[in-house]
Amino acid sequence: MRYFLSRRAPPLTGVLLIESGSRSLIEGLAPHLRGTWARDVPIDLLTCFGGLPAGFGAETTVYRVADYATPGMRNELLRQLRARNYSIVGMICSGEPIMTKWKWMIALRLPVKVFIINENGDYFWVNREQSAVLREFCLVRMGLAGEGAIRTIGRLLIFPFSLVFLLLYAFVAHAGRIVREILHPGAMSQK
Repeated sequence: MRYFLSRRAPPLTGVLLIESGSRSLIEGLAPHLRGTWARDVPIDLLTCFGGLPAGFGAETTVYRVADYATPGMRNELLRQLRARNYSIVGMICSGEPIMTKWKWMIALRLPVKVFIINENGDYFWVNREQSAVLREFCLVRMGLAGEGAIRTIGRLLIFPFSLVFLLLYAFVAHAGRIVREILHPGAMSQK
């Protein structure tokens, strides 16, 4: 990921959209991108879905993650994406657990400027100037914003005690069985 510390955008050589959410989000965003700042550059797609979304034609290069399932093939995908010389990557972060590892692997390992598309079809750049938006976005996705924050924090605080209680309970139950077997050998096998 490049250009995190700067608002400056790289020269626009190509856009890769990562369809890691509802197809309708990409279908609504593509015409907007082509009509505003990505008129004369290729917009390609990385997806896990079959077929093409509306607004994408034969000129679109489509990468399907099913074709790159092994670790060696993932490296091949990264090599192919670097060879296409994308300068911008857009990824859907809509709270749906679709291609989460893929999109972050690509965003972190390609020298590109990244923008995030939320569930409303809005997008924002991942850079230092957007740090407040990014922080709020992450807090909402982790359940640490609004009314759910106290409940989530409470669960995190109670978890270690619950785990210790369950481990102690299992230890006492099994230890009791072992002690009974030692004190009364063969009594358990007669039942």
